[in-house]
Amino acid sequence: MGLGWSSAEERRPLLPPPPQQPRPQPRGPAGVPAGRLPPLSGRVYGRRWLVLLLFSLLGFAQGLVWNTWGPIQNSARLAFGFSGWDIALLVFWGPIGFAPCFFFMWLMDKKGLRVTVLLTSSLMVLGAGLRCVPVSDLEIRKKLIHGGQLLNGLAGPTVMNAAPFLSTTWFSPDERATATAIASLLNYLGSAAAFLVGPLAVPPPNGTARPAAPGGAPRIKDRIEAVLYAEFGMVSLIFSAALAYFPSRPPFPPSVAAASQRLSYRRSFCRLLSNFRFLMIALAYAIPLGVFSGWSGVLDLILTPIHVSQVDAGWIGFWSIVGGCVVGIAMARFADFIRGMLKFILLLLLSGATLASTWFTLTCLTTVTHLPLTTATLYTSCILLGIFLNSSVPIFFELFVETVYPVPEGISCGVVTFLSNVFMGVLLFFLTFYHTEFSWFNWCLPGSCLLSLLLILCFRESYDRLYLDVVVSV
Repeated sequence: MGLGWSSAEERRPLLPPPPQQPRPQPRGPAGVPAGRLPPLSGRVYGRRWLVLLLFSLLGFAQGLVWNTWGPIQNSARLAFGFSGWDIALLVFWGPIGFAPCFFFMWLMDKKGLRVTVLLTSSLMVLGAGLRCVPVSDLEIRKKLIHGGQLLNGLAGPTVMNAAPFLSTTWFSPDERATATAIASLLNYLGSAAAFLVGPLAVPPPNGTARPAAPGGAPRIKDRIEAVLYAEFGMVSLIFSAALAYFPSRPPFPPSVAAASQRLSYRRSFCRLLSNFRFLMIALAYAIPLGVFSGWSGVLDLILTPIHVSQVDAGWIGFWSIVGGCVVGIAMARFADFIRGMLKFILLLLLSGATLASTWFTLTCLTTVTHLPLTTATLYTSCILLGIFLNSSVPIFFELFVETVYPVPEGISCGVVTFLSNVFMGVLLFFLTFYHTEFSWFNWCLPGSCLLSLLLILCFRESYDRLYLDVVVSV
């Protein structure tokens, strides 16, 4: 099964046709007649953890490759002659890679998870390989590196959107949120790992806090190329494993929701754009996450006026992401135990994010607030902010799917992730070309978190997918 491509039969509903009823029956969510679906005892397979591992590793590798250059930008400028514009563009290829996001939504909806994952991983292999082409001409080499980063960015829509689709397809209802958290947050963890891999493997040039590398630019270039080759080997290994075994779906569905017919690609977009509740939570997700991503990208510049080094800024970013991944998986597991409480969990996380961002912003205004400005307070406020916002991502994904079911998971989560990346891309573009100072950016954080908190507070939650699994299958 693992070597076969997704066929037309896999797109057919797995439930038998409902029997004819002589009398009208009460209707469930999304117009599904309650009591007309036959009971279905879902089945889960041990191989689901292998599928989750392969997908999570793919997301980890994509985040690692995307964030290769930020932590070693000073060394990369010396070794390859990168300018400030080049470094900014290397990061900017991530949001740009979301331009064909709607194509990947269509591909996932029509061809299944296997075809989408293989295409995504092949783009990553090609991109990582382009960065390793040994060309002596630095201008050509820089173009190849940019092309490789773009191809890796094109893998973003799949690794960031497909987690809820994978969890619904392979996991039972009491494991779905946990699987979504693992599959979605490993991409963030890969970005955080780059803060360790790059500085540990690549020595800095002269004039930095750490001792310079003996041998100068040639030695630095060799170490950077070693990192590029290692990342290429890792991505190739993951692609080979997915090619050998990554089925689109299990032989038998794990739940009623996994077996039910979904809306078509066109009808899904009509449903999303006409659903006011979905638009509310889409904005509640896109605004704070987009602002936080842009703020994280210039964190070292924001902290420079208060005499925080680039190394400390990197460690703050690293621990905020790692903490967000750990807490996010724990909160998702908690959500699996108390199903139907996603709104309550989001309110707690967004309240914490609002308080943490306000604390950080007021701490930076030492001349006005007279709050103590120490390394401990900066680390604590920034890391708490990252923990609260990053851990909300899988909870938001699950709430999106529940709100607009039977819209396919890849389409609903793809739309909101696209909006978040557009918002982040606009901020990065503005900061790259028109920035003069960044103190105003700190105020955007508590404002965006508070706006998101108010939107979620006014949001009326519903659990249509959970209704099918818990009520219809009984």
